[in-house]
Amino acid sequence: MHPTKSAFEELVVHLRRVQTLESAADLLGWDEQVNLPELGAAQRGEQLAALAEVIHGVSSAPRTGELIAVLSGAGAEQTDDMRAVLAQARRDYERATRLPVHFVREKATQASHGYHAWAAARAAGDFGKYAPVLEKNIDLARREAAYLGRSDAPYDHFLDYNDPGMTASAVSRLFTELKRDLLPLMRSIVAAAGPAQPSPLKGLTEEAQKSFLSDVTARIGFDYRRGRIDVSLHPFCSGSGDDVRMTTRFKKDEPLDALFSAIHEAGHGIYEQGLPASRWRGTALGMHAGMAVHESQSRLWENQVARSRGFWRFFEPRLRALFPGGAAEVGSEDLYRAINAVAATPIRVESDEVTYNLHIILRFELEQRLFSGDLAVGGLPAAWRELARELLGLEISSDREGVLQDVHWSGGAFGYFPSYCLGNMIASQLWYRALSQRPALEEDFARGDFSWLLQWLRENVHAQGRRWDALTLVKRVTGEDLSPQPLVRYLRERYGSLYLG
Repeated sequence: MHPTKSAFEELVVHLRRVQTLESAADLLGWDEQVNLPELGAAQRGEQLAALAEVIHGVSSAPRTGELIAVLSGAGAEQTDDMRAVLAQARRDYERATRLPVHFVREKATQASHGYHAWAAARAAGDFGKYAPVLEKNIDLARREAAYLGRSDAPYDHFLDYNDPGMTASAVSRLFTELKRDLLPLMRSIVAAAGPAQPSPLKGLTEEAQKSFLSDVTARIGFDYRRGRIDVSLHPFCSGSGDDVRMTTRFKKDEPLDALFSAIHEAGHGIYEQGLPASRWRGTALGMHAGMAVHESQSRLWENQVARSRGFWRFFEPRLRALFPGGAAEVGSEDLYRAINAVAATPIRVESDEVTYNLHIILRFELEQRLFSGDLAVGGLPAAWRELARELLGLEISSDREGVLQDVHWSGGAFGYFPSYCLGNMIASQLWYRALSQRPALEEDFARGDFSWLLQWLRENVHAQGRRWDALTLVKRVTGEDLSPQPLVRYLRERYGSLYLG
């Protein structure tokens, strides 16, 4: 075998081994939130820390550096595939070799501890119990950025970790433009929609809800032979390839909450199942393009697809068949309005599309202030209340519906929140591009046929892996730079038509 090809194949085998170990850690993390006994937290923290140490050792092995050096000198012998794999391998190797093993272990232990501390504080509505954990996580984040040469811009480090190439200035530019156009639109629609109304669907059992959402998620493309759904405190999706785990949560009188949470997580799972893992698992070509693109896949299925009239022309009869008593008095238009209800709410995961992105902008602005030192952890609840009042017109009554509502910071997932809003922008831009190629998409949905859209995403997004970063991918697929304007257009078309006439 040619020396360059031989070195490349060896590197791919090594990267696959790293991914295999990481997938084991993912499975332990999934189990921690789904099945772990009440007193198992400390032991699980030790398990995750030990595994993180093993992964770090394999990721930073000297042989990996030797292979990268050999391939970097191959010049014209490199193919486009090799260049993409090599660039990501170099990035990951440099990161691994700069982080001391004691720090990797400490961070893994703290992430496990942080989750349980957050869950307890959230249940008690007591931010004071959680504040020391958050302070520790921010300290770890600053130390990590310093190890990686980003002590001057630690927040940029985490944005780049979640979405390669992304910076706070780029996100700020996009969010500022979005906020300018979204705030007046949101205020008009919220005012026209009136006060929040209770769900018209009452008493739908957990068993019936699970049957319905399993039918829906399988129909749009989630392969249950390669994944499963369970229940957790906060819905999430983890895993990859042939073992994708997702969760939802059930509320007897709010069945749409479980349904749309499941569709959202299924969107993540569909993306993971669509990556070319059989050949490229563990390499750039077999991994997602960043969390903004990941969120674009979940949000597109959850919103553009599952809140459309075509989608419900197909699924409404199935819902009524499962729920003949409670749904009998709910007309089709009332059901559709309930699915697309708009009302400002303090809880991000329960918010509608019109207000959702302002929840993300709130978190982005707070994260920047935390990392710049302008905001101390102790001042976070008051700052949260102030921004909720300014952006959403809401008075936050407790920390449980304010700063304690999200799990992300408990595990040190800083710089992740912007991915949701960026994902909404990408989803809208992809949606309009897909519609331009197939204007009758909603007629497909009305027949229960989601295959064209799924295949289009498979070819244009999933099959590309991390060949390009998010901004490059959007430009190549849609022909235009990422912009908030398609998102504003989408919200105006769907919700303006419902509430503004």
